[in-house]
Amino acid sequence: MTSKKKDKKKRQFPTAFTVLFIVLILASILTYIVPAGLYEKLEYDAEENVFIKTDQDGNTTTLPASQGTLDSLNINMDLEKFTEGGIRKPIAIPDTYKNIEQSPQGLLPTIMSPVEGVMDTVDIMVFVLILGGIIGLINKTGTFDAGIAALSKRTKGKEFLLVVVVYALIALGGTTFGLAEETIALYPILMPIFIASGYDAIICIAAIYMGSSIGTMFSTVNPFSVVIASNAAGISFNEGLVIRIVALILASIITLVYIYRYAKKVKMDSKNSLIHDDMDRIEERFLKDYNPEDVVPFNWRRILILLVFLGAFPLMIWGVSVGGWWFAEMSALFFAVALIIIFLSGLSEKEAVNTFLEGAADLIGVVLIIGVARAINIVMDNGMISDTLLYYTSSIIENMNSGFFAAVQMVLFSILGFFIPSSSGLATLSMPIMAPLADTVGLSRDIVVTAYNWGQGWMAFITPTGLILATLEMVDVTYDKWLKFILPLMGIVGGFSILMLVLQTII
Repeated sequence: MTSKKKDKKKRQFPTAFTVLFIVLILASILTYIVPAGLYEKLEYDAEENVFIKTDQDGNTTTLPASQGTLDSLNINMDLEKFTEGGIRKPIAIPDTYKNIEQSPQGLLPTIMSPVEGVMDTVDIMVFVLILGGIIGLINKTGTFDAGIAALSKRTKGKEFLLVVVVYALIALGGTTFGLAEETIALYPILMPIFIASGYDAIICIAAIYMGSSIGTMFSTVNPFSVVIASNAAGISFNEGLVIRIVALILASIITLVYIYRYAKKVKMDSKNSLIHDDMDRIEERFLKDYNPEDVVPFNWRRILILLVFLGAFPLMIWGVSVGGWWFAEMSALFFAVALIIIFLSGLSEKEAVNTFLEGAADLIGVVLIIGVARAINIVMDNGMISDTLLYYTSSIIENMNSGFFAAVQMVLFSILGFFIPSSSGLATLSMPIMAPLADTVGLSRDIVVTAYNWGQGWMAFITPTGLILATLEMVDVTYDKWLKFILPLMGIVGGFSILMLVLQTII
């Protein structure tokens, strides 16, 4: 018996940290194998109203901010895209790729990269730690227990409606303004509700993470992806909008049907859950003090605490989509929420502070994963291989058949999305190079924008350099279990997307 237990331990899937460090080492090895290279970059200086061109050696040249300058550099887009703020990051100048001296990332840079990654993502980390502290306070007051009990009574017999509502709201945020990192705040709130409703942790992840992923993948007016990409491609974001809306609706239906089929199996028999062996541990974590037979009353104090907490989310969404907020402002908002909850909680000063610190400490693993994931991108950036990958991929698709061109572009953008996970970064780097290739095969450039958006979003379902490992760490699910759940859906959504792209070339 002891031997069997030892064997089982040996066969356990590695933690999220180990997965990330393996990918980090592979990224470091790539910097030795993939030739280093750079495109010249062009950036608009709004203060001086000039263009600044930077060559591969870092030398800069000031050029007039005119349409003639763009035309002379083979950048086929209107000057207004720059002067009106549509493109704020440096863009790659077509036909300027040049190999440079190899910059392999050896042992020391690789070891240093997680430290640099933590420093680079400290704004996100502060946000997550403050959320952890708030969750600790709300749990201490019994507010979640009371709320779960009240909601469970109301949704009895129609629990999947909760999945649909959560998915739809998050997908709406994803498609309009790129709701992604902000969803981390939702797991501690919704996980207990999903578990109390008879579902497993994977269904909760699917409702939140896939709502965000499908929404951002099939972005319609997201300024951080499709709008920036359209600007960089020299077209209006309205081009291709109808097909993106149709694809979003159909992909959402496909995803919800897939989640429903899995949820139905779990409801029928909990042994059908992919994480059945882990559910006792997960329930202990999220329903530690919850007893449906003995729940604290949902009194005015708890209702007020919940309203204050939930009320912060519409304000956060407004701030990100309209007010120009980012993590510093969101952290400040939730810090203010924490202070209000401490005041309403009735806890003593010492008890409230210790509870906040304990809640924040529970998410230390999550914030460190965010930093290590960033380390992978730092190694690849310092290795100067991102532009090389773009150069090779653009060479592959020149002069292809139109339908094949669109499908292959999506696959190539999904690969590029692994190495350049920033949607705006990939758009400004790749579009000036990729978009003109559509002209050579007689296609509209909006097809390239769509391929970019769908390709990068599709890879986000599983890429370790994205949010998925931080999400899984937060809910105590291993990466291999997520892959078992998501890979069939990933295949379905990928096939559907390629079909829609091919149809777009015909319409």
